[in-house]
Amino acid sequence: MMLRSLNAVLLVLCAGFSASALAHNPMCECKAIDAEQIKCTGGFSDGSGAPGVTLDVIGYDETILVPGKLGADSTLTFKKPGAEFYVLFDAGPGHVVEIDQADIEAP
Repeated sequence: MMLRSLNAVLLVLCAGFSASALAHNPMCECKAIDAEQIKCTGGFSDGSGAPGVTLDVIGYDETILVPGKLGADSTLTFKKPGAEFYVLFDAGPGHVVEIDQADIEAP
């Protein structure tokens, strides 16, 4: 009887781990609208948006150049900084995406 209970507990634990394996992954894409403006869109691999998620523009010296959060449409548009930068989409531990300025699509 004890073995059967142990098997049931293991089955429940394994089911929990498989559910976390199906978790959604963060996604973020940034494109230059023109020479001055960049628009970033964030979300998750399951198709859900990311309104309110932190999206900061950070200089190579780790200074936050443009602090921001994604809007209701899961986007943020900002003026291109004069200094070298990267974009940090941060939806929490394990849900972070960095986009270097060199990887931002030109208009």
